[in-house]
Amino acid sequence: MILAIFSASVLLSCLPFLHSATDHNISKSICPKDFICPKISPFTYPFYNTTDTNCGLIKVNCTSYGGEIEIGGESHEIVSKYVSDPLVMIHNKTFERLVNKTRCEALAYNFTSPSPLLYSVSILPFITLYKCTNHTNSINTSTYFQQHNYSGYDRCDDHDFYYDYSMISYAEFLHDLPPTCQVIQLPVKFRGPNDPQVPDTTNIFSILGSTFSVSFNLSTPCHKCHQEDGQCNIHNGLFQCLDAKKEKSRRELKLILGVAGSSFILILFLVIFITWGRYKTNPFSYFSSKDRSLNAEDGSTLFHGASVFSYTELEDATRHFDPTRELGNGGFGAVYYGKLQDGREVAVKKLYEHNYKRVQQFVNEVRILTRLRHPNLVVLYGCTSRQSHELLLVYEYISNGTLADHLHGKRANASLLPWPLRMNIAIETARALVYLHASEIIHRDVKTSNILLDHNFSAKVADFGLSRLLPDDVNHVSTAPQGTPGYLDPQYHHRYQLTDKS
Repeated sequence: MILAIFSASVLLSCLPFLHSATDHNISKSICPKDFICPKISPFTYPFYNTTDTNCGLIKVNCTSYGGEIEIGGESHEIVSKYVSDPLVMIHNKTFERLVNKTRCEALAYNFTSPSPLLYSVSILPFITLYKCTNHTNSINTSTYFQQHNYSGYDRCDDHDFYYDYSMISYAEFLHDLPPTCQVIQLPVKFRGPNDPQVPDTTNIFSILGSTFSVSFNLSTPCHKCHQEDGQCNIHNGLFQCLDAKKEKSRRELKLILGVAGSSFILILFLVIFITWGRYKTNPFSYFSSKDRSLNAEDGSTLFHGASVFSYTELEDATRHFDPTRELGNGGFGAVYYGKLQDGREVAVKKLYEHNYKRVQQFVNEVRILTRLRHPNLVVLYGCTSRQSHELLLVYEYISNGTLADHLHGKRANASLLPWPLRMNIAIETARALVYLHASEIIHRDVKTSNILLDHNFSAKVADFGLSRLLPDDVNHVSTAPQGTPGYLDPQYHHRYQLTDKS
């Protein structure tokens, strides 16, 4: 039996090294020269199909009606493609909606490359806009552009925009721009020589178009890397060319390291297995009997007043914890979008581990949230039953992501989060903290990724796994510092004393 375990562990421990050593060569050898989507000309490198993820830089998803191309994390419908040129005509529905509604966000839309070290993106036809802050020296800025016969648009709150329709697809920029201005290029409508319609050049939105051509041009280092049968990559913000020949010479070394390390992995596995055996019983068995009660009215089990859900119910709600439904993850667990049978949309947190520390954090969050009710705190609907083998928490679903997403993440857009709105978010967060402190609770992990925003950009403070009770009759609680580095109170970190000012 032990021999069988040893043999299996050796094989399993070697597999990652074997895969790592051969993955690059395999991916290069099986990459197709081109691929075709319905009704569209063939695609070649740097494009890749969703079935060949290691074969290019720009993802194309073929569909029954044609295809979609992904630029900067956003999908665009492909209208057509030139046969021998990396030039693709696309339709941007998001930009179209903003233009049709004459939203100022359209004038600040980003059409640049997400990876300039790998390739650049250019659009045709385009118009050059100058986006200028209108809080200071607005008169001087307006005079500057009037001297160059530029039209202006001044109906946005924080910025004015200047443009010259006669400069369509003209790449040269004005020199000596005012310091508060920046250059933006936006697509305009295609116009043929026989087009009878004369555009209203005084209305910038009547000029802009949502169907346009995009050219993808490899950077010089990436083009050279591809010519040498390498794979372009970005690592720690620096360009990297993965050399297939060098990777091949490293396979034997990785294999030797894998075999040599398997013995150590076996010993470590046995230690972990023996230790885990002590805790393999249901983690909820550590809950004290006083933590559980029975609702006499409907017979449903409650835990500290929170409704208890079965694991099967939450598994169905999240479609078996489908990775595409993952809303986010952190050091303690992952959060998934779900929909309960009664129609409620929920966010289900699934803790990574079942050890006693995680159980304590789980119980701590349930105890705290069930006693709190505030418009700027996330609502806990319930948790899993004590018979479940998973630690799951069920919260209300907040649809607009985290404050961190909007400040410096995938939703970042300065025009969607102006300073008055940011101030309101700060005030609502402060109100939530005042309420917590009045309830003798210290959060201990307040940061932008733990502040959710609903559809009205109202703040909801979340994640109470590290929170502590601080009774009124004491000035502090002595405890080891916990939280996120960079957000901790220096005195708390130095003195190990948690106060309401921490």
